[in-house]
Amino acid sequence: MLDRMTDDQALSERDRAVLAMEHRSWPGPGAKERAIREQLGISPVRYYQLLNALIDDERALAHDPVTVNRLRRVRDAKRSRR
Repeated sequence: MLDRMTDDQALSERDRAVLAMEHRSWPGPGAKERAIREQLGISPVRYYQLLNALIDDERALAHDPVTVNRLRRVRDAKRSRR
């Protein structure tokens, strides 16, 4: 049985927004980077830093398991190709 998360354990609003941004599909090059700047108010570099930290965060996995597991598979595939 899963316990409900307390407010201290929940993801921040920004973390949830980063996961939501990654969950979407994008029509073409540049659209995602533009949306990151406009909607989140951060640079794409900072976005990917936050996203990479979230991939290993169990709270993120609990919040959006489909997106986090997909990102983990992509990361693992890239590592195995190196």
